[in-house]
Amino acid sequence: MCLFNAEVSRENDRYVVEVPRREVEAGSIDSGEIYRVALITREETGEETHEKTDSSGGPQPPVEQGEVRYVEIEDIGKQGDGIARVERGYVIIVPDAEIGEQVKVEITEVKSNFAVGEIIEETFE
Repeated sequence: MCLFNAEVSRENDRYVVEVPRREVEAGSIDSGEIYRVALITREETGEETHEKTDSSGGPQPPVEQGEVRYVEIEDIGKQGDGIARVERGYVIIVPDAEIGEQVKVEITEVKSNFAVGEIIEETFE
């Protein structure tokens, strides 16, 4: 699952949405696979929307400490912890979770390339 902004362009009798290279490189998308796509209109505010960046100019993590997220565990890490991915392929490590579990987590630690989330609800629908 990934989330990004993109323009829809017209090429002859079809419309095209370009997927950013970072989504493919992060392992969120595989070429040749079929995906469900939702298009959501961005409200015009008169200002351009810019991704938050840190002091080095790189993107900030898409989560904050104390934030609550609903995630699905996609993989198990080397230490046996569950791994969920959110925006831009950002990883949330969830101890004591199993592949396929859908859990509600509270973010307890945030680093530039991953966060740790504690399960606060086992299953959600």
